[in-house]
This record gives sequence, structure tokens and C-alpha cells, in this order.
Amino acid sequence: MTGLDAPRGAAYEMFDADDASRALGIELLAAADGTATARMRVTGSMVNGHGIAHGGYLFLLADTAFACACNSWGPTTVAAGADITFVRPVREGEVLVARAAERTRYGRSGIYDVTVTRDGEVVAEFRGRSRTIEPR
Repeated sequence: MTGLDAPRGAAYEMFDADDASRALGIELLAAADGTATARMRVTGSMVNGHGIAHGGYLFLLADTAFACACNSWGPTTVAAGADITFVRPVREGEVLVARAAERTRYGRSGIYDVTVTRDGEVVAEFRGRSRTIEPR
């Protein structure tokens, strides 16, 4: 299946059913052909004891963009693993944008990179490994 004949709304349908991401105010801005962009504003409830955003929320934003990118092709795809590197602290009120891009797909597996930015400045880098659980 190619990006041309994949259900165009597959990533959007998955996101619409993602109560966890939507409850945190994450918005899916775009998803197609192995890419996705998501946005989130950091709220006071996302800030840790150091006065900066808890890393778990940055991971969740990046993971959401990753999920939408790898599901943009159509078949149900899940995370096989992921890691994140925090580059700069993030504070309450800041708006984060996560841009996911496919690096490679091989068989039922894939690798995706997600860059999380604040006003164009990189705050985190995420790498996700995917596994398609439906045949292509």
C-alpha cells in the first residue's frame, strides 16, 4: 500500500479516538505520508517541582506526533520502543510543536524522528520505532 492509496484519514481517525492526547490539549495539525505535526500548550498542571515542564508531557507530545506519522499510511501501527533527549527546559504557557518524519520502513517495522520546538528552538529530540500489526 502506498501513501496514494492509503486511507487519507487513518491518522486523524486514530487521533480522534486518542482521549489521552486530546485531554491534554494536543492538536493534530497535519498528518500524511509518514509525517505529522502536533501542537500543545504547557499548562500549570504539567510543571514539575523544578518549575519546568515534566519530561513525560514532552514525551507524550512527541509520541503522539510519532503515532500519527506512522499511522498515516493506513495499517494499524504501534510503538515498539522510543527514547527522547531533552535539550532545553520548557515553562508554563509555552507552545510546543512536534514534527515527526519517517526515516525508514522495512517489512512491518519503521523508524521515525520527532523534533519538538518552542518558537523554532529545539527543546527535545525523540526517536520512535514502530511495528505494523496489520498486514500491508
